[in-house]
Amino acid sequence: MALDRLRQSDSELRMKAVQISSFGGPEVLEIVSLPTPRPARGQVLVRVHAAGVNYFEVLMRSDRYAVTPALPMRPGVEVSGIVEAVGEEVASDMLGARVAVPMFAFGVSSGGYAEYVAVDADSVLPLPDTLSFADAVALQVQGLTALHLSRLRSVTDKTVVVTAAAGGVGSLLVQLLKTAQARTVVALTSSKAKQELALSLGADYAVSYADSKWTATVHKALRAADLIVDLVGGALTRSCLPALAPGGEIVFAALGRFDLSSEEVDGMLANNQALSGFALLPRLAPSTVKAELLELFHQATSGRLKVVLGGGFSLERVGEAHRAIENRETVGKVVLYPHGDGQ
Repeated sequence: MALDRLRQSDSELRMKAVQISSFGGPEVLEIVSLPTPRPARGQVLVRVHAAGVNYFEVLMRSDRYAVTPALPMRPGVEVSGIVEAVGEEVASDMLGARVAVPMFAFGVSSGGYAEYVAVDADSVLPLPDTLSFADAVALQVQGLTALHLSRLRSVTDKTVVVTAAAGGVGSLLVQLLKTAQARTVVALTSSKAKQELALSLGADYAVSYADSKWTATVHKALRAADLIVDLVGGALTRSCLPALAPGGEIVFAALGRFDLSSEEVDGMLANNQALSGFALLPRLAPSTVKAELLELFHQATSGRLKVVLGGGFSLERVGEAHRAIENRETVGKVVLYPHGDGQ
């Protein structure tokens, strides 16, 4: 969108966005035409080149998330793109800048599945020239989650199991745990191909939780795990218990899908085992989140951290993106390209 379009009448300024007007399957994701936002005082208008798709948005779409959103809603909390217009009190040299926009970290919980977003100028940060828009999106929700999980506890010389190790968070966490000097990282995945991916990212062992004897495999090779990072939850948490060493810990980071009984928790206590929760947003501070993201960007551009992309979709194919995530058909990060490119 050329800047002079902003001087035209509002009726001519339209954009495509994704909206949910009722809860349900991927078919409730509808493409709507909305007025293109104008940047207010202190804001910038960003042409979205990549928008992240997250599993919690799949849960929200079907009203399975911890909080029921008000409808209609427009999903999307992380984007990257190019600044195309600036509001009053914003330096004009921001025009044309390649930026990442971690909306979720600055109190914006919707609107990213769109061709344009207007956001506070203070909430954007510059992208390295060698970092793609898609990689920049993958390092926002998933990257920050993996970074904070890798720093929750000292993992030096410890055995760590990571569930969903080929997913957006898991694929990054495996690498960051090795950087943090974990002795052994065990990747738990759902398929042979995902096992191979996890091993290529530095995991020492990879096992499939489709194998009912996976905990015995871990015990045979490693005895037991000092730490299990559970990104899946549900019945999988229960199946992880036999793999946990006495005195070990499960970090539960599975978006509320907790399914342990009181008896199972009592058993953990009897074995001096710990269970702790993890939620990203309470750990983020506007004063530090940019530095954390820039650290991740640097690790990616320097080759120390590999970003795994699990597929790109146009806005019109957003339902396919949700369906693929829901069916566990993807690895790494799933991205929307509102303008048909990821450059």
